[in-house]
Amino acid sequence: MIPSARRISWANGLMAAVFVTMTTGSVSAQTPPSRLDPLVRASARRLAIAEQVALSKWDSGAAVEDETREAQVIVGAIRAGDAKGIDSVSMTRFFKAQIEANKVVQYSLLADWRRDGGAPAHTPIDLAKTIRPELDQLQAELIAELASTKDIRSGANCRVEMATAIGNYLQAHHKGASKLNEIALDRALSESCIHPTSGSTP
Repeated sequence: MIPSARRISWANGLMAAVFVTMTTGSVSAQTPPSRLDPLVRASARRLAIAEQVALSKWDSGAAVEDETREAQVIVGAIRAGDAKGIDSVSMTRFFKAQIEANKVVQYSLLADWRRDGGAPAHTPIDLAKTIRPELDQLQAELIAELASTKDIRSGANCRVEMATAIGNYLQAHHKGASKLNEIALDRALSESCIHPTSGSTP
């Protein structure tokens, strides 16, 4: 459970990390930059939006699961990925992992707010007009990064390199933060590596 005083801090931490890495150009002055860093940052930015989605669903009473929307995201990703030479299996698995990670955050925050007796104070959030356009933009960024890192993601050492890039990101920006940060980001990027023979993750 995320303590009450920090109910909103995990997403704020993610956004602060994004700002730092965008302005400094690397996750740490002592850590050599990786070509996977932009993919990690884009995924972290997508996860940071999960809190806004959760707040919107808290207000509306809507379920976390939205199969229609999830299917739309996957279909759109497959079409965009095909234009960049990314196979549909890899694209489906990657964005399913992104969606599942987002839902992990939503479920965790909603349960925490129920235990605490309410969500943090916030202005009304329009999921369709405000949040989904942001997610669509991030989807385009993620697909671009997937295309530009295809060689790395196809390599035998991909899982180690991805785990290292995530670890460096979290170590640089989330010391002392909730374990939810680590779990969600690991889950979001768990289907990033491509099996060299099948075009999909093993």
